[in-house]
Amino acid sequence: MSDDVLKKLNTEGIDIAPMNKRFLSYAIDEVLLSLLFVIIYWDSFTVSNDFEQTLEMVSSMSLQLVLLKVVYQSFFIWYYGATIGKIICKIVCIDVVMLSKPKLSAAILRAIFRIVSESFLYLGFVWALGNELRQTWHDKIAKTVVINAY
Repeated sequence: MSDDVLKKLNTEGIDIAPMNKRFLSYAIDEVLLSLLFVIIYWDSFTVSNDFEQTLEMVSSMSLQLVLLKVVYQSFFIWYYGATIGKIICKIVCIDVVMLSKPKLSAAILRAIFRIVSESFLYLGFVWALGNELRQTWHDKIAKTVVINAY
């Protein structure tokens, strides 16, 4: 399968995004999401009296943070083919079959399994280092690949 996809990408003159761009885009997205999370729950954060109480509060909001990540990733990948971090790094996520932006269902699936990958010590991201398409677990499951923007 990956050989066919590589041939297809080469025929179209499409380059796989390097891991350093993917890592940077991931870091940018995480910072943006953290800031957004703090802005949304600012009132709750200002009520806490100490670091331990704040940490406990954030732990109790982990489901909201996961939901925020899934909504953010799903929307941006479906609508733009890239998150804000990917746009800044000039990389995009495409469907391996049509070589276009992923469908909403694929974007949601990709976002959910991205969270799963994070939960397993980022092993899904490490997986990308061992294959030619640099696909993470969430890319494989959603049938997507991240490429340099044209």
